[in-house]
Amino acid sequence: MKEPRRKPNRLINYDYSSNGAYFVTICTEKRKKLFCEIVGDGFAVPLQPGIVAAQWVEKIPIQYPVVSVDHYVVMPNHIHLLLRFESVQGTADPSPTLGAVVGWYKYQVTRELCNGLDSRARVFQRSYHDHVIRGDADYPKIWEYIDTNPLRWTLDCHYVP
Repeated sequence: MKEPRRKPNRLINYDYSSNGAYFVTICTEKRKKLFCEIVGDGFAVPLQPGIVAAQWVEKIPIQYPVVSVDHYVVMPNHIHLLLRFESVQGTADPSPTLGAVVGWYKYQVTRELCNGLDSRARVFQRSYHDHVIRGDADYPKIWEYIDTNPLRWTLDCHYVP
């Protein structure tokens, strides 16, 4: 029996290495609450895996100098990133794609958290959700969404009690 085909979740014919801002959501495998606990009035108490996840977010611009992390939040079972790509045209190094950056990030976090215990271990679910920020009005809305996400945790589409 054939497995169902996944619906493509990227824009067709869009260059995901082009300059611009991207809103990315990366979920844990089976939406397991792994990174933090939300307590009180939206206060995120990081767990060790969440600390590791945040440390690797901070290393993205080191690995990819043309990518900046403008804003992010580590939630119990997902991470929101606001990434900006600003490559200089005509350089010898090709610009990374959004998929390459997310893949590198997921690999590094998984490698550190699993520490070689099981090569098949999964921290994150397959793929990720992205939104290409297309206008000036979109950017502050995404920024505010990231800021207020812990306050709205129980209303979040990724919420698992």
